[in-house]
Amino acid sequence: MNSQFKGRVIHTDASIMDALKLMDKIDKKLVLIIAENKFIGLLSAGDIQRAIIQSKPLQTAVQDIIRTNIKVAKSDDSFQTIKKMMMDYRMEMCPVISESNEILKVYFWEDIFEINKPTLNSKLDLPVVIMAGGLGTRLKPLTNVLPKPLIPIGERTMLEEIMDRFAVHQCSDFYISVNYKADLIEYYINDLNLPLNINFFRETKPLGTAGSLSLLKDKIKKTFFVNNCDIIIDQDYTEIYNYHKEHNNKITIVAALKQFLIPYGTVETSDGGELIAIKEKPDLNFWINTGMYLLEPEVLKEIPEGDFFHITNLIDKLKSQGKKVGVFPVSEGSWLDTGEWGEYNKTQEKLLKKT
Repeated sequence: MNSQFKGRVIHTDASIMDALKLMDKIDKKLVLIIAENKFIGLLSAGDIQRAIIQSKPLQTAVQDIIRTNIKVAKSDDSFQTIKKMMMDYRMEMCPVISESNEILKVYFWEDIFEINKPTLNSKLDLPVVIMAGGLGTRLKPLTNVLPKPLIPIGERTMLEEIMDRFAVHQCSDFYISVNYKADLIEYYINDLNLPLNINFFRETKPLGTAGSLSLLKDKIKKTFFVNNCDIIIDQDYTEIYNYHKEHNNKITIVAALKQFLIPYGTVETSDGGELIAIKEKPDLNFWINTGMYLLEPEVLKEIPEGDFFHITNLIDKLKSQGKKVGVFPVSEGSWLDTGEWGEYNKTQEKLLKKT
């Protein structure tokens, strides 16, 4: 097979987990599916997310979640026709397929348009709350000088990176919760003169991961995002919003798949200590709360004023009332974290590669 697209190919018998790993490795969200050197289909991150939301196991073969309504080019399509199709549908890549299902050529967005990925055609225009009041204990001693939201990523700060991701989706109203080194954060952001509507609100004391949201009860009137100041989700946020609305959620948690390799053989025993099974170096998979949420404005009334209150307390409260809380899945590589040194270094390296 042509080496031009070998790195973006997966076979029909590969699993959803295999596809997630490949997408994270190549930092792309669309791959070709083949069988016996023939084109079978395209698999997107969105296809995988829909399958996971439908509770399909990560071991499910990708051939079981293939869509039929995909866009591809035919051998007699002109380059201008292909270019227009890619532009109209924001296609990361477009394979040219023969009548016998052979892949004749693959056009990649970055080669045609000379930018890394298609720009989003998204107009969410939703308020965004950024939780930026923490001490950044895990990033000491740097956070003795700089607050965590102003930790540098290249020539910019984490706070700027986060706001930029939302601004691409036409989100321009930001509410930033501050406490630790609040004056420094406000001075820095105000000095940038960004074309955004930025409002700071202060905790007079630490109020947990949701307590300060009580200060916004009369200010936010529509669905809004909450984002921790040390994480970025590399995702089309419209898809999160659509999932949230389609399922009538009061809160949607964005969760990332995290895989842990146990470097030992694990044993399973019965009540009497009898061996049931030994598993050599198993992989354990968990869905991790990333620190990004989508909320309906009425949930703000459920947050007590002036009390220490975590977002998990709010979620438990809503669940006890029979309200819907959903989970939107993203891959491990789509979750960029700067909350502790190991993850900060990985995130910095990844973002700098894209500049």
